[in-house]
Amino acid sequence: METTERASTPFPNLPPVIESDDREYNDTGVPSTVAIAGHPLHPLSVIFPIAFLAAALGSDFGYWLTRDFFWARASLWLIGLGLAAGVVAALIGMSDFLQIERVRKRSAGWAHMILNVAILVLTLVNFILRLGDPASAILPWGLIISLIVGTLTSASGWFGAELSYRHKIGVVGAGSRRYP
Repeated sequence: METTERASTPFPNLPPVIESDDREYNDTGVPSTVAIAGHPLHPLSVIFPIAFLAAALGSDFGYWLTRDFFWARASLWLIGLGLAAGVVAALIGMSDFLQIERVRKRSAGWAHMILNVAILVLTLVNFILRLGDPASAILPWGLIISLIVGTLTSASGWFGAELSYRHKIGVVGAGSRRYP
């Protein structure tokens, strides 16, 4: 039995979280402003801070469960690496945000940017709290901040995916940086 033809969008059962523009589904997309051989670097660069900060949350839980200083030291290093990698990813993402008008015209672009700034600020606070004595800062504030960062990272990732997959920003294409 044949299914009915899809609507004009490639996401028939997934409504946009914030907004949608059918014209963007039909154009070729907007390439990233920071790319190597047409391959955008922002999606590649975000995997590192995400991995480091998610692992820091895991090591905070490891410390909470065992009180083993190893986990406190691991969290400090993971948060520091997550912060450094996050700054690199933010600089690359900010280039697209500032140079591609389509990003700034989308609420998802603003939400993604604001959430990422909040993540970096909270990660910096979390790192500074732990300097000198990584173990004493974990319970409760370090763990709470790590949980908040993990939650915000998930939300920010959703909005980043909205920009890439729904609005075709940072993909291989020859579309307009302004409008489809």
